Amino acid sequence: MIADRLRDRIRQTGPMSIAAFMTEALFDPRDGYYATKDPIGAGADFITAPEISQMFGELMGLWAAQSWMDMGKPAAFQLVELGPGRGTMMADALRAARTVPGFMDAAHVVLIEASAALKAVQAQTLGPTGAQIRWVDRLESVPPGPAIVLGNEFLDCLPVRQAIRRGDDWHERMIGLDADAAFIFVLGPPLGADADLIPDRLRDAPEDSLVKLRPGDRQVVDALAARFADAPGRALFIDYGPATSETGDTLQAVKAHKKVPPLENPGTADLTARVDFESLAAAARAAGLAVSGPVTQGDFLIGLGLEARAAALCQAAPDKRAVFARQVWRLTDPEQMGTLFKLVCLDADGLPSPPGFTAR
Repeated sequence: MIADRLRDRIRQTGPMSIAAFMTEALFDPRDGYYATKDPIGAGADFITAPEISQMFGELMGLWAAQSWMDMGKPAAFQLVELGPGRGTMMADALRAARTVPGFMDAAHVVLIEASAALKAVQAQTLGPTGAQIRWVDRLESVPPGPAIVLGNEFLDCLPVRQAIRRGDDWHERMIGLDADAAFIFVLGPPLGADADLIPDRLRDAPEDSLVKLRPGDRQVVDALAARFADAPGRALFIDYGPATSETGDTLQAVKAHKKVPPLENPGTADLTARVDFESLAAAARAAGLAVSGPVTQGDFLIGLGLEARAAALCQAAPDKRAVFARQVWRLTDPEQMGTLFKLVCLDADGLPSPPGFTAR
């Protein structure tokens, strides 16, 4: 059991970081959440935009096709998805992008997936597309050359750290044990040099403020910057979180579509934290990448033609008009996914402004 191993580790070495706790709970190869479960769907733990509507993946495919053209239609490129879930978005994207001459001949599909259970589902989902699929474990392992990278609800799963302001110092918030061996949050040592991970906007936050540190975002940005320095590329991230850095505890656990205590029964629930789009964009610019966005998911999808696509589907299947209308509502309404979810594009300098974003 992950919980027993984590307790033993804390007893032996003291409190652990939230990032270490998340890494074990989510990615342990034997008992971790992603290693053992297919968590996506109405009957599972959560549902994502590609599972809500085929239109979401179709628009991502057309976005990728336009990006390929913006890159000069390279004869071969890597079409990469980070954390591809059940493979639904990629399947829908390939179906839509197939209408663009030359795209499928040039695309080499690469999936970055940590879950053995989901890899099997992805293989089944993508089999009918006829695309040759390669799985790798990290972005750095993607073959060289031009690349288009898609990441839907990927960044929110990266392990985070937290810090609390005490006087003139920021102290790491860590996880220890109470007298009954239950996991609890405890105050750790000062951050020291790691205080540089605190978003610029929040470094002078008042006493007792809690902030999240997202070192994983910087690792992704650095990998993209290194890659795009050698060959043209573009990355699109879709995730939930604020446009500007915020204080407060956004760590959450979801099981069976309901929030549960994040430290309870590690390995049995999905653990995520809101993405800090402002901090992500700042890190990307510092690494030499061009940044577009963030924009809200509702504005982005409508701008790409979601309503026109829904109208075409309604014409082809009038009896499903209410279904398609509900899908558009769930994807774009401010009270659903339309405002909370945002998109940001990171790409190599010199490319045109990406579709769906205002001109740079």
